[in-house]
Amino acid sequence: MTKTPLYDTIATSGARMGEYSGVETASAFSDVGQEFRELTSGCAIYDLGWRAKVVITGEDRVRWLNGMVTNNIKDLPTNRGNYNFVLNPQGRILGDLYAYNRGDYILIDTERSQLDTLLKLFEHYIIMDDVEVSDKSSALTAIGIQGPKAAKVLKQTGIHDGELESMQVVDTIWNGVGVSLTRMAGEEFPTYEIWASTPNIAKVWNAVLPAGASPAGTEALEKFRVLIGFPKYGTDIRERDVPQETDQEHALNFTKGCYVGQEIVERIRSRGNVHRTFHGFVLEGKLPGRGTKLEADGKEVGEITSANRIPTQNGDRSVALGYIRREALERGARITYAGGEAKPAEIPFSLAS
Repeated sequence: MTKTPLYDTIATSGARMGEYSGVETASAFSDVGQEFRELTSGCAIYDLGWRAKVVITGEDRVRWLNGMVTNNIKDLPTNRGNYNFVLNPQGRILGDLYAYNRGDYILIDTERSQLDTLLKLFEHYIIMDDVEVSDKSSALTAIGIQGPKAAKVLKQTGIHDGELESMQVVDTIWNGVGVSLTRMAGEEFPTYEIWASTPNIAKVWNAVLPAGASPAGTEALEKFRVLIGFPKYGTDIRERDVPQETDQEHALNFTKGCYVGQEIVERIRSRGNVHRTFHGFVLEGKLPGRGTKLEADGKEVGEITSANRIPTQNGDRSVALGYIRREALERGARITYAGGEAKPAEIPFSLAS
């Protein structure tokens, strides 16, 4: 299995290593609950080598990619990014990605587990277009820095955020090394990414750690992902799902023009809401496995796709993400599963209770 560029650096620190999104990286460094608390109330640093980087060049790159994804690429300002789905002609989701307009190229950021599928799909749709798709994952990688103290830690490291807005990228030279800094969407939990060449990423990691950041592994990141209700492709989003079911409206643009699967997405929008929706649940009972069915009045009304124990101010709480039929949600039906009750709750979940 592929190891992230930071694997050796992290492994020598004593971290417990494991698989995530098709690569090997740190699962945990010490106490997972404490790592989670650093992500939400302190400053955590983590390996993003499980993300892939793809560069799209050529004169037709903007027009071509705009016809491939669900969000607006043609009006994306330089050094700005957005979140997208890639669909099949039937409107089903084949993958998700971030796209950044980098001037003379477009940078695609996605999970490594999706890389091969997306590369094959992209190549399939390049016909007479002046477009070249290049996998740069072995040359370019990233680390994440997250939490309310993240900006302070970056400043201590000598990397200033420059009042970055969400999904904006800035390039800078730091200690003789060229790096790119971006800020992800979401104000409650400030999150930055530092992109650097593979040979230089350990240097960045080793500089940020003593500046006040605590390392976090993928187990804590999974707890945080469930906390904020962000669906993971392959787990919460599958090929059978359509975009409106996922409740990720920020991935869709309804004025950009045609793209693969657009007809189905527009048809769903014009006819009204879909029958089921992605939602959060507070659990009373044992922690269910992925695929556990939800029931109301003896009938199946949904399923759990992710479940985790989240540290809160009043102790750990079991929460879950999944899909539920809108009619069961709207009538306030009692939702159960094999092992307990699933109470619908807004996401992100609260850490105060």
